[in-house]
Amino acid sequence: MSLTTPASSIISKIESALSGLDIALWDIKGKKLGVPIWQLLGGKVRDRLRVYGWVGGDHPSAVREAAAERKAQGFTAVKMNATEALAWLDSPAHLTSTVERVREVRALGMDVGVDFHGRLHKGMARQLAALLEKEGVLFIEEPLLATFPAEFADLARSVSVPIAAGERLYSRHDFRPFFEARALDLAQPDVSHCGGISELVRIAALAETYDVALAPHCPLGPIALAACVAVGVSRLNFVIQEMSWQIHYNSEDADLFTYLDDPSVFAVKEGYVQAPSAPGLGITINEALVRERSAAYTAAGVQAWRNPLWRGEDGSLREW
Repeated sequence: MSLTTPASSIISKIESALSGLDIALWDIKGKKLGVPIWQLLGGKVRDRLRVYGWVGGDHPSAVREAAAERKAQGFTAVKMNATEALAWLDSPAHLTSTVERVREVRALGMDVGVDFHGRLHKGMARQLAALLEKEGVLFIEEPLLATFPAEFADLARSVSVPIAAGERLYSRHDFRPFFEARALDLAQPDVSHCGGISELVRIAALAETYDVALAPHCPLGPIALAACVAVGVSRLNFVIQEMSWQIHYNSEDADLFTYLDDPSVFAVKEGYVQAPSAPGLGITINEALVRERSAAYTAAGVQAWRNPLWRGEDGSLREW
């Protein structure tokens, strides 16, 4: 994502703040009543949720190694990058490399979703989607930027592989044009940016009326994951949940489980995590450790995350 994309807008920052408040209020209410949040959302429709890990990697050998690690952790599905930064029209050799990496993961007996990150334009996106269609991928994510619902719909009609998107859409009103255009098979709202649990539930309900599945975007921390799990447990159209355990941009001292008093709540077994049974979000954060690490990072001058700035060989900006 860059300053030219919707994800950098002021609206998304406001929605992110509101999302945090909304999640906190649901957690407070659940803990006050002594019940899990999914109970407040109408009860659970499943006992466990399928999850997938992240392998990243831009080379076949790196992807295979990372996928093997995820398999050892208990995952049966992963997500990987589709490409590096590409020009508007680029060499087809990049697309061949993507297919090779998908095959490395499939050879391990794992399902794989392929994240385009909106890096391609419709000509190359159509080519790559057609190639991946033959490889039996789980889904392709953000084949285009989320400013193009009509172009998404054109692509969806041209291939049979499921199309996913949603991390750059911030409310049910943003999703509606995609649903009406029959442009998506999987909706991927991000609970930390779309308005929290309340809006995630509304998006899930709207998606279900268009026969669109729910697969929340969540390369984030344990609070966001717990919020997604609460919704996923209670929504019929939920299919799979992203999980950031050992994702490439986490540090060893700040991973998904670092600040949890009981990491076993998110234990991955045979590709699934169990529905939580504890009140509220079902997790307890070690707040003293959070304060300690925060102070240490500030003292050390650690900078907040900034998206990489990618440029092509000609010096032009590329989509990260």
